[in-house]
Amino acid sequence: MEKIYKILQNIRPEFDFRTSTNFIEEGLLDSFDMVSLVSELEAEYDCIIDALDIMPENFGTVESIMLVVKKNGGNI
Repeated sequence: MEKIYKILQNIRPEFDFRTSTNFIEEGLLDSFDMVSLVSELEAEYDCIIDALDIMPENFGTVESIMLVVKKNGGNI
């Protein structure tokens, strides 16, 4: 979980992701940020996230991000 928070902070250092209830709805991440996040997650967790899984509801919280990484073979 800490690694994901660090990745998020690297992408958008101006936001506090720990206090957010939904990164997408609150405007902390946009579509470009999601592409960057997917790339970073794939590199960090040695997985390939399926294009069908790249949708806002899978990137709203750290928990949902962890689930999509695990679903696509990442070892968290």
